[in-house]
Amino acid sequence: MNVHVGLNVVDLEKSIEFYTKVFGENPVKTKEDYAKYLPNGLQLNFTLNVRPEVSGNQVGHFGIQVEKQEDITHHKQRLERFGFFTRDEMNTNCCYALQDKFWITDPDGNEWEFFYTKKDAEKDNIEQKCC
Repeated sequence: MNVHVGLNVVDLEKSIEFYTKVFGENPVKTKEDYAKYLPNGLQLNFTLNVRPEVSGNQVGHFGIQVEKQEDITHHKQRLERFGFFTRDEMNTNCCYALQDKFWITDPDGNEWEFFYTKKDAEKDNIEQKCC
């Protein structure tokens, strides 16, 4: 089975440029108003995150969970070479886990986290909106 995320974007060209760099590959299909990616080797970690208020159709963020801690450094450096601003969160307690991660933002303001889970944690950092 595959997880499907249909993301609404304003500028298709800018979004294709952004996601081609993020995924490291071109879309498998493009039309005037559409682009489709099937990233090789990507496993999606999809979460439901409780918040005090939710209204309408909203997404907190998207994330890519990497298998090895050194993958965080690899992807961070790779995306910074493209000129993306990255925001680090190392040794952070988030989503009931100790994680190393960094964040980037797409052209429409959607946040993406690349994260490595070091170990489970008994508590979540409720002051931090990380998950």
